[in-house]
Amino acid sequence: MIDPAQTALFIVIIVLTVLLVVLGIQVFFILRELRKTIDKANKVLDDTGLITESVSKPIASFSTLAMGLKTGATIAKIFQGQKKHKKDE
Repeated sequence: MIDPAQTALFIVIIVLTVLLVVLGIQVFFILRELRKTIDKANKVLDDTGLITESVSKPIASFSTLAMGLKTGATIAKIFQGQKKHKKDE
């Protein structure tokens, strides 16, 4: 004859096994969604890097142009100062 304790233990083992399988499947789906989310975040960061780079290049070019104009103005002032100095002599 089957002992009631063995029957209860068998039912508990079956229920726990089913719950653990369902839990494992849910964890698998959660990890898959997490991977998709991380991939999307990575793509957003890559796009942000490209946008930042495309904005910084013209600004750097403008800065170089401004420094060139400043240097040119300084050189022009030096030459004007030398012309005035020669006229005074």
